[in-house]
Amino acid sequence: MKQKQKKVYVVPHSHWDREWYFTIEDSNLLLVENMDRLMEVMEKDPEYTGYVFDAQSSIIDEYLKIRPEEKERLSRLIADKRIFVGPWYTQADSLLVNRESLIRNLMYGTRIAEKMGHSLNVGYLPDIFGQNTYLPSMFKEFDIDYSVLQRGIYTDQLNGDLNFTWQSPDGESVKANNIYFGYGPGKFLSDDLQYMEERLLPILGKIADLNANTDNLLLPSGGDQVLVREHFPETVKKLNEIDDKHEYVLSDYETFMKDTWDEGDFKNVLQGELIATQKSRIHNTIRSQRYDIKKLNDMAEEKVIYELEPLASLASTLGFKYPQRWLDEMWKMLFDVHAHDSIGGCNSDDTNQEIVNRLAKVIRIADGCLNLLKKQITEAVSRKLGQDSIFVMFHLLPKAFQGSQKVVLFTKEKGFGVRDLNGNPVLFDVLNQEYISGGKTIVVTADGEKEVEAPGYYRNEVLLQNVKLPSMGYETFEVVEDEETEHVAPKVEDNRAIENENFRIYEEDGKLHVTVKTLNKTISDFVKFENVADAGDSYDFSPLAGDSPIYSREIESVYVEGGNAVEFMEVVHLLQVSKDLEERKVGDATGNLAVVTRFELREGENFIRVIHDIENEVKDHRVRVLLHTSVEAPDVSFGDQGFSLIQRPTVNPYMENWEKEKFAEAPVPIYPLENLAGVTNGELTSAVITKGIKEYELIKETGQLALTLFRSVGLLGRDNLAWRPGRASGINNKVVYTPDAQMQTKMSFEYAIMVTEGHDVKQLFNTVDEYRGHSVSYQKQGLNTFEERLDRFEIPYPVDILPARFSLFESEGDLFLSTMKKAHDDESIILRLFNPSEVAQTVVISSEHIQSVLQTKLNEKSVIDVKDEVTVTAKGYVTLKLRMKENV
Repeated sequence: MKQKQKKVYVVPHSHWDREWYFTIEDSNLLLVENMDRLMEVMEKDPEYTGYVFDAQSSIIDEYLKIRPEEKERLSRLIADKRIFVGPWYTQADSLLVNRESLIRNLMYGTRIAEKMGHSLNVGYLPDIFGQNTYLPSMFKEFDIDYSVLQRGIYTDQLNGDLNFTWQSPDGESVKANNIYFGYGPGKFLSDDLQYMEERLLPILGKIADLNANTDNLLLPSGGDQVLVREHFPETVKKLNEIDDKHEYVLSDYETFMKDTWDEGDFKNVLQGELIATQKSRIHNTIRSQRYDIKKLNDMAEEKVIYELEPLASLASTLGFKYPQRWLDEMWKMLFDVHAHDSIGGCNSDDTNQEIVNRLAKVIRIADGCLNLLKKQITEAVSRKLGQDSIFVMFHLLPKAFQGSQKVVLFTKEKGFGVRDLNGNPVLFDVLNQEYISGGKTIVVTADGEKEVEAPGYYRNEVLLQNVKLPSMGYETFEVVEDEETEHVAPKVEDNRAIENENFRIYEEDGKLHVTVKTLNKTISDFVKFENVADAGDSYDFSPLAGDSPIYSREIESVYVEGGNAVEFMEVVHLLQVSKDLEERKVGDATGNLAVVTRFELREGENFIRVIHDIENEVKDHRVRVLLHTSVEAPDVSFGDQGFSLIQRPTVNPYMENWEKEKFAEAPVPIYPLENLAGVTNGELTSAVITKGIKEYELIKETGQLALTLFRSVGLLGRDNLAWRPGRASGINNKVVYTPDAQMQTKMSFEYAIMVTEGHDVKQLFNTVDEYRGHSVSYQKQGLNTFEERLDRFEIPYPVDILPARFSLFESEGDLFLSTMKKAHDDESIILRLFNPSEVAQTVVISSEHIQSVLQTKLNEKSVIDVKDEVTVTAKGYVTLKLRMKENV
């Protein structure tokens, strides 16, 4: 027998995109055909030892919907580790979704795969556009030992080894391998001599050069939506006969990683997010593609994670049913959206429309579940009080709240008041009051149906002042009708300025300026808008050669209004722009772009609320808002990712020689954010907190923070972009037009601006919670049955009476809520808290309703008792399991 120098692990697999330039229905039709064939091949050929079905468990759900009779057969092949699925439900883009979405994706993916026999012990990341810095920690907490990934690593980071330890900010790590040539170098594996000499052996030679500490070489052998290669066992035999320098084995990722790490000694450690563009395209600017999808996803995640799940958890301790089946349905729809092409928006218009529909459906179901629970709880409170004219405010954070709250109240009279249940008046501003006709109702009489005119009423958008709410609970208030009272907003003294105790925003000489009162500092011309041509495609922004930015001119108009505790300023900026790319190329500008901005300053808030409304009527361009930070020549920015902040350079050192070194894509310093981004010089911190805006750049020369509001393009793929040379991304042998991606529609963009002294990470995350709100309300009223869609229908009331005020528990310590939900496998409550700071923090859970507190992991399997307090490492998190007393 010949002595082999290198051992080549040939891993047959299929990379399974759920949707893309094709629809999810197309994908599922192919899936059934391919899975049928795969099982036939595996059963007939025992030498076909393993096949990786892209580490996704969604394929099990989809296949068994059509072939339920094949469950036992498929389960046997999975349990025997011949077909590998999991740990993901779908391969999510880890830089575009909430941290909890990634955790739930792994939870559903591993549980489904385990029930079928086995979940792949590899955090497999073959194709997502960059790696989240907390993925190693998440994998570790799901008892996953390894990760195999393609994109995001510079060759010099590898230090001569494709195997390395990948570490998260909290210190947790996994054993990892970089598939340097992607997931398809062995897709067309053959024993043909020409193929071997020209393709296979050069690839193996390069891989060998990058494996200084092992003779094991990994050869992923698959591709997009491929059918099983039946000839692989025979081909491997023939390769062993022909090639005396390599031993070829048909294998899988688990076996390769175990063998290699058992035998090798790999010292290299990589930390943080992986977004290098040297070997693989990351598509850094895909985060502003199809803004409508990003915005809807943000809304859907907010409703599910921070409203419905905690409210349902709270309600479950009071005797209500937890809507687990509805949540399962919503999460699986979200996982479909979160797949890397889907959430990226780099799809056909048909597919993107289905994604929009899916997100709208999630939001509708979440709203319906919230509607039912709020109404049922409020009715039980009303019965206890013997009073109907109430509304209940639910506060869904584990710390008590005091501040302003926005609610919608319906009243018969124009004048009304609000009181707490002790009879104390609650001050408020009426932000908007609308008279609504009562219409006509049908009354059945002995003489037949009659139309009766119903009295009209008022819909009032109200900002309550200095409201106190209990931690993770609710408080009840009374609405007092009073036709004598009139709500007249006080006149704002300066019709060119608004202010509160922290900020003054004013217009002067056609520009906007802000004074930060706490710092005694004025930032001049602090907001403007930038428009540039976009000669790119659905994957990437691309600058147009010779193009110059167009900036907003002087302000066209200013309007100011205010209340006792809130002031608003509305300003209009106009930009004269080209109507499309062809006009831009010849220097014409016959299009108009109006940006209507509404600034809001509330009493007591240390941030500025901002909304931009844009009705886009032009094509092929990118719009950014430029915010002056007052930090000069910053070297780094920060953005949140997972459970903490990470730093990024404002000038990427690899930019200088990227073309010479033939990078796959320019390493532009444009970055993703989950909730916030900003800059600090130690003395001052300037940051933004966004809702659905997912892309930013900190411009070193000017100190401006550029938020990309949206991109407008009309092609799925385009060759030879300025920042992305070579072939079009995705499908490159057909031009796919995407007119919907021109975003010719009305869009709204929301974020908050912070400017504070020093750099307090805890203050930043406190402000995220304050801006996001995490509170919902419900008024018991019979005037309007359309505000909440299910109010028109009769529903059961499973709990008869409830107290007017309730708090489930309170957390003591400087930690922040990541989730509160029902446990996946039992009736206890899961509470996940995180510590974004640089030092360890402790937390104590205080409650008269909790029987015991246990510490568990993300997978919720193992538990240990918590005696008193829990310590959470710097930039770490803790998952607690709360067992409640009976009859809370």
